[in-house]
Amino acid sequence: MIMYEIRSYQPADFPQVSSIYAQGIEDGTATFDQKTFDQNQFETEFFDRPRLCVLSPEQQIVGWSALKKVSTRECFSGVGEVSIYLHRDFRGKGLGGLLLKKLILMSEDSGFWTLQAGIFPENIASLTLHQKLGFRVVGHREKIGKQGDHWRDIVLLERPSPKF
Repeated sequence: MIMYEIRSYQPADFPQVSSIYAQGIEDGTATFDQKTFDQNQFETEFFDRPRLCVLSPEQQIVGWSALKKVSTRECFSGVGEVSIYLHRDFRGKGLGGLLLKKLILMSEDSGFWTLQAGIFPENIASLTLHQKLGFRVVGHREKIGKQGDHWRDIVLLERPSPKF
């Protein structure tokens, strides 16, 4: 059995995190973004906790997850948008589920009462994973954004924490 480690993100992890995000952009199934973020953007746009990395037995970062701020308004301070990305060579091994489970647990411990996700309808693996872990579909947003010259839809999911 191959053993993977999940641990908190450290600033030195950024180059590998950014590289995995760039794969998500290249694959076109995970984000509207057309270029990766720089370290300052990552530190600013994502909550400090939880930010997680999954490491291979060789200590290579093969996936990451974090919560993005959905609003600057105080009333939404406990709502986070899920970001979860895996290196393409490590998809389909159950690592996304491990990351998302840990992210959910840590988010509740950090005071988040609702998690949300906007997922492209074609990304069946991500939709299935989120629903398996308690997210429910709350809507379908048509032409919500452009990816290059093409309009894209998203499926909007949320997971209210039973702890609050």
